Amino acid sequence: MFKRKHALLCLAGITIATCMTAGLSVNAHAAATKSSLVGLNAGVGAILEHGSTNGDDVIAAATKAVDSVGAVTEGDEEEILNKSTLVMANVKQELNVRSTPDNDGEKVGKIYKDCGGTILLREDGWTKIQSGNVIGWANDKYLLFDEDAKELAKDVGNTIATVATDTLRVRTTPDANGDTMVLLPKGDVVDVVEAGEDGWVTIDYEGVDGYVCSEFVDISFRIDNGETIDEIKAREAAEAAAKAKAAAEAQKKSNNVSYSSYNTDVDTTRLLAALIQCEAGGESYEGQVAVGAVVMNRVRSSAYPNSVSGVIYASGQFTPAMNGKVGRLCESGKISDSCMRAAQDALNGTSNVGSCTHFKRNNGREGTVIGNHVFY
Repeated sequence: MFKRKHALLCLAGITIATCMTAGLSVNAHAAATKSSLVGLNAGVGAILEHGSTNGDDVIAAATKAVDSVGAVTEGDEEEILNKSTLVMANVKQELNVRSTPDNDGEKVGKIYKDCGGTILLREDGWTKIQSGNVIGWANDKYLLFDEDAKELAKDVGNTIATVATDTLRVRTTPDANGDTMVLLPKGDVVDVVEAGEDGWVTIDYEGVDGYVCSEFVDISFRIDNGETIDEIKAREAAEAAAKAKAAAEAQKKSNNVSYSSYNTDVDTTRLLAALIQCEAGGESYEGQVAVGAVVMNRVRSSAYPNSVSGVIYASGQFTPAMNGKVGRLCESGKISDSCMRAAQDALNGTSNVGSCTHFKRNNGREGTVIGNHVFY
């Protein structure tokens, strides 16, 4: 489901496990002294000087240092939102994270609109943050703290369930005898609608409710995070390679489809249709068009990437893109006719939700309600 929009990785999120894991001390960071943070800053700052890189070893060392003072904790949604260490980006598109607390510092990564992080240190109008693998300094003018950060996190964060068993049955009713809707592989990630106290979790599967046994999933509250410069380069290279491969395969199948027309039309339509199916395959055609319209509204907005693939695959955009479902569906070609039509309508400029750029499961908030989603 769309949370940045609703936005959405375990790849691009600050995940705080709440089920089947032992939580770290909730108050560890709150109780940390200024000297502890200065010590942490020295340890992390040493690897973020000009000319350094954020390699795996560096990140692992930095994360370990952060853990030692409790800056990274585990807990539920309420716990995270109440922590004073929460910081959220306050930008229209993206914010550079630098190696030093000044505008001349080397760029070590970026955080995006609606992304969040953990405060490591504050100094002279700059804040050292950790957002995913990004560790560095951001200007306070582009950040939200305390209650402002909490309110934004509540709006854009979301609860996800990660499959913790080899194969998980999604049932049509919350009982062991319910019909099987679909089987999910280990490691798959879905959005949580409600985590009940009866041992069952209501999840969103293609826009409709499904039920899974809470014993076999890990529940997390997640806020989108940023990307290191290396992660950005790797993602962009992977997207370019995937587009080139798809275009070449399409060219082989039909002499009437040029590389250019496939790359801008057929491939884009299929990608958008796959996302629509993952998000609203079980919804009405009106609901499917609305999901496509949200994507296109973002493409047209200066606050977001200016391509369909850029919006869908940008850090934390959609859970189905995050867990690979969109890519697998594109490769399989098993996209419904209605979702293909909805994608084409959206690409042609149809919008039944005005200029809305977000949607999420309907939870009573103000907006345009279509089926199980509210658009705003």
